[in-house]
Amino acid sequence: MLRKKPELAAPAGNWTMLRTVIQNGADAIYFGLEDFNMRAQAENFTVEDLPEIVAYCSEHGVKTHLVVNVIIYEHELQRIEIVLLRAAEAGVNLIVCWDLAVIALCKKIGLSFCISTQASISNSLAAEQYKQMGASRIVTARECTLSQIKQIRKNTDIEIEAFVHGAMCVAVSGRCFMSHEMFGRSANRGDCLQSCRREYEIYDRRADVSLLIGKDYVMSAKDLNTLSFVEQLIEAGIDAFKIEGRKRSPEYAAKVTSVYRRAIDAYFAGHFSEEFRSMLQTDLEHVYNRGFSTGFYFNRPGSKEFTEHEGNISPVRKEFIGVVLNYFDKKQIAHIRLSAGGISIGEKILIMGKTTGVVEVEPAELMVNDVDGKNASEKGDLITFPCLTKVRQGDKVYKIVDREDFQEYA
Repeated sequence: MLRKKPELAAPAGNWTMLRTVIQNGADAIYFGLEDFNMRAQAENFTVEDLPEIVAYCSEHGVKTHLVVNVIIYEHELQRIEIVLLRAAEAGVNLIVCWDLAVIALCKKIGLSFCISTQASISNSLAAEQYKQMGASRIVTARECTLSQIKQIRKNTDIEIEAFVHGAMCVAVSGRCFMSHEMFGRSANRGDCLQSCRREYEIYDRRADVSLLIGKDYVMSAKDLNTLSFVEQLIEAGIDAFKIEGRKRSPEYAAKVTSVYRRAIDAYFAGHFSEEFRSMLQTDLEHVYNRGFSTGFYFNRPGSKEFTEHEGNISPVRKEFIGVVLNYFDKKQIAHIRLSAGGISIGEKILIMGKTTGVVEVEPAELMVNDVDGKNASEKGDLITFPCLTKVRQGDKVYKIVDREDFQEYA
């Protein structure tokens, strides 16, 4: 059976992330503006950025999805209409939403729209209703199993998008009230303080005794990872694979996008081996993660699907070491100043910037203060090394270090 290659939609929380996911194979980027999206605490973009975003993505053959997936209040109707008009003028390909006001405005303006996972679409009848409203795509509820998605696919021809990787919320499709109840910061307005990710204690009022809840973070879910069954998602006829992570780091977005790009391409090229899958899995383990889960795809997650740690369990970290002073185009040489830590031949480094994106390098040779050297360790050392990808003045330089060796520098 001839299968359609799914679109790979990657997160863009800022310009660095936007450029790096495109460099790593994204077919589409999804992003938010300062208001009206579920990642209000991400760096996000402005309405004024829209023409540049669309122009850059169009130049690289990448689609643009503007996320407007919060509930909208009465006093915001005029403002959200202005945002959508500006999106239409810029040529944004798709609006991701679920509030009926946004749907109505998209229809009025003539914007294509996709129904967010916040709508908890779990059956084909609901999908068809949104199709009749004018939606071109739905994002299935996070709680759908793979079998249920197959049934939805069988009974409707609307495009289906599903999450394949990233953070999962303990609440139904992310509609959580815990942060609002505790801190007055609503997750449904993109302002979640992630209360569920914390360690808690239980209190026996009669005995006046408190007990810390062991090693488990009982509401903090592991990260979704579908690499072990990505072929089944392709064969289920899912039209678009979505990677979560607008609030995570650019190198995280780069690596995860690269992994799923390579997995999809290998499947369609007919050489997706278990050895290749294992290599890709190692790549995923070496960027931010809370441990991995298959989510709801095969059953309802149990107690083992909650993390035992507060945050990142990746065995490596990035450590800031300096900044780029110059790049010599003809010789493809990067020139950096060491600000902290040190660097040796063969160590993996990341160079990141708004225009550069994320560049990964393992220098095979170093010049330290104009002298051949194997390492540099003094603050202020001037270092040059071959770098095939162009980097830019002011880009930040990080070294990848083992977790136990990591230390923060001021």
